[in-house]
Amino acid sequence: MNDRCCYPSPRTAFWYGWLLLLLLLVGCAAAPAELERHREAGLAIQAVYEEALPELSMAKRRHYAQRLYRITGEPRYRKIAHEHGRRLEQQLREDIEGLADPDHAAVRSRQIVEVYPQRTAKQRARRAMLAEWGEIAFARQLLFRLVQADYYGLLGTSAIEDHQRALDYLAGVAWEHFLTDTDVMAIYAAQVANQVHFLHQLGIADLRDEVVAAFRRQYPDGSAAGLDEAEYHNKLYGMTHFVIASSRYYQRWVDPQEYAWILDTFAEDIDRILTHATEDIQAEVALSFLLAGQEAHPTVGRIRDSLVAAIDPQAGIIPSTAGSTDLARGEHRNVLAIMVLRWPGRLYPGPDLSLMGL
Repeated sequence: MNDRCCYPSPRTAFWYGWLLLLLLLVGCAAAPAELERHREAGLAIQAVYEEALPELSMAKRRHYAQRLYRITGEPRYRKIAHEHGRRLEQQLREDIEGLADPDHAAVRSRQIVEVYPQRTAKQRARRAMLAEWGEIAFARQLLFRLVQADYYGLLGTSAIEDHQRALDYLAGVAWEHFLTDTDVMAIYAAQVANQVHFLHQLGIADLRDEVVAAFRRQYPDGSAAGLDEAEYHNKLYGMTHFVIASSRYYQRWVDPQEYAWILDTFAEDIDRILTHATEDIQAEVALSFLLAGQEAHPTVGRIRDSLVAAIDPQAGIIPSTAGSTDLARGEHRNVLAIMVLRWPGRLYPGPDLSLMGL
C-alpha cells in the first residue's frame, strides 16, 4: 500500500492551510456581524416599547422594567421599580394585617378566583383549577408578593413589618400536595416551577427535588411526540421556568450541569421548538441557555434568527400567533425577545430599594 495516498502533497497541504485560514477569518467576521444584526433588532423592538411604556399598566411596566434592569443595570428603570415597591408595600401590609382574621385567606381566595382572567382556554382552565384548591389562590399571590419584596431588599425592613406572620402562614399550606398534583402540573407547570423556587428562596420549604421528580414522571424523556400542542407548550414552559426561577429571574447565573437534562432536551428538540412553539417559548428556551452561560450554543443563534424573522416590519414588534400587534398583550413576548437579542452577558440583582425611602 502506498502510504502517500493517505496524505496531501506539500503543495496541496499549503493551499488547504490557506483555505482553512480564510474560512476561519470569514467565520470570525461573520459572527460579530450576526451578533450586531440581532442586537439591532432587539434595540428596535425596545425603542417601540420605551415610547409606549408610560401608557402600559403598572403590571406590564413592572414586568418590562424589571427584566431590562437585570440585564442592563440602567438607572432609569429604578423609577418604575420604586413605584412598584410602594404598591407592593401597601399590598403586603393589607395581606399581613388580614391574616389576623382566620377567614381572610379563604375570602381573598374566592375574590381572586372571581376576577381571574377568562379570555383564553388556558386561563379558564387555570381559574377552574384554582377554585378547587381552597386557599391556594391567595397563598400563591402572597408568596409572589413576598418574593418580589425580597428581590427589592425590603423584607425585614420597616417598609414591610411583621412579614414573619406571612411566612408562618405559608409554611402551613400543603404545597407539596398542590405542586406535585398531576392535574395541576398539566396546566400550570411554569407556575409550579416558580413557586417551588420561591418557597426555597424564602426558607419556607425545599421541595425542589420532589417537584422536579413529579415533573419528570409526568413528562418523561422522549414523551414530546405524544403530546398535543397545549401539553407540549406546558412542558416547555415548565422546563424554562425551572431555570429562570432558579436564576431569581435574571439576577444570577445557573449551573449548566444541574440543568443539563433541560438544556439537552431543548437542543435535541430544537427543530420542533422552532416549528411549533410560540416566540414567547422560543425566547425562554434561549434564555435558559444564556442564564447557563452558553450564549455560543447553536440553539441560541437559531432562536435569535427565528425571533428576528418574526418581527412585523410595520409594527416593529413580534406579533402574536394570531397576528395581533397590541403592545400591552405582546409585552411578555417582546421583552423576552429584547433580552435574547441584545443579551449583554452581565446580570444586575435587584434593584435594591431598601435605601430608597420606602
